This record gives sequence, structure tokens and C-alpha cells, in this order.
Amino acid sequence: MSIDDEAQEPLEPRVGPVPEDDPEFRPYRHPAAGWGAARSVTRFLLEERALVDGPRAIMRMNHENGGFDCPGCAWPDDTKGLHLDICENGIKHVTWEMTRKRVDRDFFAAHAVTELAGWSDYDLENQGRLTEPMVYDAASDHYVPISWKDAFELVGATLRGLDSPNQAAYYTSGRLGNEATFLYQLMARELGTNNLPDCSNMCHEASGRALQASLGTGKGTVDLKDWESADALFILGVNAASNAPRMLTALAEADRRGARIVHVNPLVEAAATRTIVPHAFTDMALFRTTRTSTLNLQPRIGGDMALLRGMAKAVLEKSASDPKALDVAFIDRHTAGFEEYRALCEATPWEELERQSGLSRDDILEAARVYGEADRSIVSWCLGLTQHEHGVDTVREIVNLLLLRGNLGREGAGPSPVRGHSNVQGNRTCGIDHRPTDAFLDRLADACGIDPPREHGLDTVRTIRAMREGTVKVFVGMGGNFALAAPDTAATYAALRSCDLTVQVSTKLNRSHVVHGRAALILPCLGRTEKDHQRRGVQSTSVEDSMSMVHLSVGMKRPASPHLLSEPAIVAGMARAALPDSETPWDWYVEDYDRIRDTMAEALEGFEDFNRRVRLPLGFRIKQPARELVFLTPSGRAEFSSAALPDIVPEPGTLALGTMRSHDQWNTTIYSDNDRYRGVKNLRTLVFMNRADMRERGIADMGPVDITSTAKDGSSRFLTGYTAIPYDIPRGCAAGYMPEMNVLCALGDYSTQSDQPIMKHLKVTVVPAAG
Repeated sequence: MSIDDEAQEPLEPRVGPVPEDDPEFRPYRHPAAGWGAARSVTRFLLEERALVDGPRAIMRMNHENGGFDCPGCAWPDDTKGLHLDICENGIKHVTWEMTRKRVDRDFFAAHAVTELAGWSDYDLENQGRLTEPMVYDAASDHYVPISWKDAFELVGATLRGLDSPNQAAYYTSGRLGNEATFLYQLMARELGTNNLPDCSNMCHEASGRALQASLGTGKGTVDLKDWESADALFILGVNAASNAPRMLTALAEADRRGARIVHVNPLVEAAATRTIVPHAFTDMALFRTTRTSTLNLQPRIGGDMALLRGMAKAVLEKSASDPKALDVAFIDRHTAGFEEYRALCEATPWEELERQSGLSRDDILEAARVYGEADRSIVSWCLGLTQHEHGVDTVREIVNLLLLRGNLGREGAGPSPVRGHSNVQGNRTCGIDHRPTDAFLDRLADACGIDPPREHGLDTVRTIRAMREGTVKVFVGMGGNFALAAPDTAATYAALRSCDLTVQVSTKLNRSHVVHGRAALILPCLGRTEKDHQRRGVQSTSVEDSMSMVHLSVGMKRPASPHLLSEPAIVAGMARAALPDSETPWDWYVEDYDRIRDTMAEALEGFEDFNRRVRLPLGFRIKQPARELVFLTPSGRAEFSSAALPDIVPEPGTLALGTMRSHDQWNTTIYSDNDRYRGVKNLRTLVFMNRADMRERGIADMGPVDITSTAKDGSSRFLTGYTAIPYDIPRGCAAGYMPEMNVLCALGDYSTQSDQPIMKHLKVTVVPAAG
């Protein structure tokens, strides 16, 4: 490190491991998955010394009979009984959880929190599994052991001492099972608050609000069988090879049966080219690849809405000469607002659609031709569409396009959001919602005998603001790594440190344990791979995938420590201490999770006869009224949206930057500094740019750069000493990794439509590094 480097040392530690070699970049030319994934998994199993436990877990993951659900992505389990329904990232995720390394009292005695705060996030998680509850001792600056009884009493006493129940917030990560989720929201509401921020506030809030407004349901309407029968698949804003790798199987099968597959993304990702599915043994042996796309379109960041409207405009123009271009009967019988939408499309000039999308008219017409020739189409999307100011309008534009040809309520057609984390959708279904409906609260009150609060609570962004201002004094985090996942890193750190008490329920050490309140607890829980022994035997938990299938998950492995508790047991322990006069049978629930499910069957619409149906092969699918063409909207019909097309073209000299994960990463967990599918080795502090944009700014390939973001309020945030990598990305666009780049997203930079941080559409300038 040079003297200048020392002078400019970043305020916060780096996220990934320290690279052993110099950074490299070579464009990736190989198929997704295949032998590259096999080699990566083998190397990871060797490094984690899991050559026995790893393969054993692989044979039990995502199986309907006594298996456990992958704690990674939320892609549905295979409907055909596939024996190896797995992926590279899922295996890494499970192996990372099953590590033999332990973080025990001796570790905390040896390392002060101030010291740990200087470690990289990779090094924190890489220490292994937490083994017993710990409490922060300010006098020594160390975490020290605490009994479960005393830990629960500290939580309970602090909550009981608040002036208002709204001075506490209860955050949820996606991996929390349905039973623990239900108890968690029940505890918060019995305490008297709807402060239930969750990771959905940062990822798919826009999808839920858009689908609710358009169709009367906040979820997609398709299932995996629909994917298997669609004539055309449109994949927007999804890096499937890393975020939902098991989707590759569906894409390969779609290509083999002749379906058209259109990928829409500013970057052409590996999943949008070709693949070798690892469990297709013949293909692996013969190195035989399968296409995963028939058309790739690269709009500018934020240009998806203009593309979708252009496709709709093309369909409407074609209907003038071909009446079959529209499903007129469907539109007349089941929709409202069509004429207004038709007029809006007709009034939008092609020149404006080209300018806003960053695509040519021919590109848009080709996508429309694929859509128009398909009898049954599915449109799928992820955070590339939602983490924008106009995310809700963009998702509603997807529904508009689907309605034009009646692609709803029939096999092989409909909207299909891709949830990125296992059970994040189940969390919302089971009550983690800061804006609960009266209907939900009424059923909860009847089933549980409580009087839940009706005032809306705080979402993630407002929780951070309230903690920083001192109006929220207690933060409880069920899983995840809130300190890293949230926007505006400096503001989030300050908010957590302003709390009277922070409580983190976790499996491994992470940044949220060293960025803590004046008092802090680490409460270690069982992982999904581990057996959950309770008084009435080994328990199962349920999860909901991204297509509304609910199924059971049963751990297979001995717990990492005899002192770990399950998530339902931890919630119940906190609730007993905080609500000493509660009539809710918390201990009785924990003895047998079937009892929790029986109450959920009364409280949650669609969960009737829960215990029987969840034990069916593959579980059961929560009924979606819109799938049956029942629309719970004010008009009783599917609603066309007629939102104005936003101007998203960057100002001269600025770039639109989107944050994303690397391939060797899962959410905030970093496995290495490599990104195989983008050709990067030993580097995370980078920005991908169009080479012409680099030349215009005097930036050399792999040259050092400084990045400045400008927030809506005019304030600026900075990253220095990053490396610019020339990449196939539209002019005016740039991309880089979260969580490192979360610092660039100001707390006030959230969508007015969804309240989501606009992580995929930051306004930045990039210049050669100073000095």
C-alpha cells in the first residue's frame, strides 16, 4: 500500500476476502452451469472440508419426502420428482451453513468488537457458526456469554420499558420459516405495533403493489407447470444463472420444445446464452449445450417500461389489419381501462420509445413479433425492474401487455415475479407487512384472541430514519445482515448505533453484530439443514416458493451446538418475557409446530386445512383469485394502467448505475472475490462501463476511478479507487456490486411508488481516480 493509499483508506472495511493475486478480467465465453459449476462446487466442498456432509445434503435438498428446502433462492421444486433439483449456489449456501468452524465464547474473549469491526465481511462470516447467546459488554468492548433466560429477560424488560410499542421495529429476512414468521408478527402485534420492515421493502415491494393494483393479488399467477407449457418466455431484469440458477433447467427445456425465450437486461448474462444442466448427465458427458435464449435485448437502465409500451403499441397497430392480434373477448369481459390505454399507446411516438428504451424500433418490433406469434406467454422479472423510481408502473406495464392477448387465467400464461430469497414471499403471506389490511387483522384477532393495532407501521427506509432520529429505540433482526443489506451504509450504521438495544438472530457472525446499539444481543439459531428437536419430537417448518407453493422442510444434520434454539423457540422466548400477561400459549406452540399451523389455518386466508395439505406431495398451492379470473380490484376487473412514460435518459456527463450481486455471492454473503460468469477474478471494487463512455472520460481499461453519486436532495456520496472494466453494456449505463455500492444510495433515494431504495438506478459520475 502506498502512502497515498493509506491517506485515502476507506472509512468502512472491505466486504470480500483479501485477493491473493492481481485482478483479472477475461470475458466469459462458456455455457452457464455445466462443468464450470461442477468444478466450483468441488473446490468449495474441499475448502470447507465437506466431502461427506456436502453430497449427503445434496441428496436431501429440495426433496418432497423428508428433505429440507434450499435456504437460497425461491425457485419452485421440480414437479417431475427430479433427484438432483439443485444448483451451484444452493450447494455453496448449504455447505457454508454446515461448516465445522465455530464462533464460541473463546473466540469472543480473544477479539474485541472494535477489532472485529475492522475485519472484512468475508472474514467475519468465515469464522463459522455461532454457538451460544452473547451480550455486548461495553466496559470490555467484548461480547460475553449470557443464558437464554437472561437474554430473553433483557429483551422483555427493554420492550416493556418503552414509552410506546412503536419505539421498536421487528425486521425479517427472507429465510425465516412460515411458523416462526407467524409467531413473530403475532408477538409484534400483541405488543401493539405494525413496525414490521422486511427485505421485501428492498426488493419486490413494487411487484406486490403493482399486481395488487392491476389484478387484486400481490403475487404472480403462474406455476412451474405453466413454465413447462408456455410458447414464449420473456425474462426481464433477471440474472438467472446466479440469482435463480434452477431456472436454467426450465429455459433449456423450453428451448428443446421450441418455445421462444427473450432476455431483456442491460448486460447479456450467462443465463441468456446457453447452458449445460448439471443433472443432465448425457449432456455433461458429451459437453452438449442447450440454448437458453432466442433473442437478447439490452435496454438502457430503466428503459424496460418504454420497451414494454412499444411492444404493446406494436400489438395494437397490428390489430388494425389482424383482428386476432388482440383477444377482444377477454378484454371486453375481464378488463377495465382499455380504451384509455390504447389512446396512450397511440399517442406515444416511436421516436420517444426508442430514446427512452435505448433500443431501435426494429428491436422492439422483433420482441413484439415473438409475443404476437405465441399463443401463451409468460413474463418474468426480478429486481432489474423493481428497484427504480417507476418500478410499480413498469410492472403494471407488464400486466397491460399480458392483458392485450388474454395471457392470464390459462395454462402457460401470466405474470411471474422471481423472488430472490427462499421464503421471502412466505414472510409476507404469513403476516410480515407494515401495511396490513383490515381483513387480515380481523382474522388474526379472531384466531388469536388479540386486538392488533390498525395504524400502519414503518418500512425499512423509515425504520432506519426513525432509529437515527431516536424515535425507534429497539431493533430486532430475524436473520439476514441488515447493516450491509440496507441502503446508505453510513446512515444505516449510525441508525443501528443510536438504538438502546439491537437483537440479531443469526447463524453466523456478520457486520450487523459489530455495528450495534448501546446494548446488543446475538441469539444463535438453528440452520435449515439442522434437526429441530422439540418436546413432541423432530419438527418440520414450511416455506413458500416464488410461485405460491407451500411445502415442508425437515433438517437432516445434528445442530452445530447444543445451545442453539429454533427460530420459533427464540420468538416465543422473547414474547413470554415481553408479554408476561399474554394468553397466547407460546410454549405450547413450540412443543409441536402442528399447533402453530392449526392456528395459521384459522388466521390466514388460503391456509385452511394446513397440516394435511402441506404434507401432500410437493405441498399445496395458495389459491390466486386472478388465476381464476376473479379480480379483487375496485372495478372487479383486471385494470389497465395508463401511467405516463418517465424520462430516464441520463443527463450529459452522468451515468445510470445499477447494483447487483457477483456470481460467487449470495445476498450479502461473499464466497470469493471472483465473478466467473462475468470473467472477473480477485476483484469486487469495480464498475462495469461501456468502453465508449470510458474513452470519453479518459479512463483506461482496468484503470482506477472515483465514483460520485448525486441524491435526490442534491447531496453526494463517494467511492474511491475502484477499477473500471469495459463491458457490453449500453452507453450511459454502469453497474457494480452490492453491498459495497450501497453507500451510493442515499436514504432519501427511494421510489415514491413503492418506497423501495432505487438501487438499480443511481445517478453517478465516474472519473479517473485522483492522484
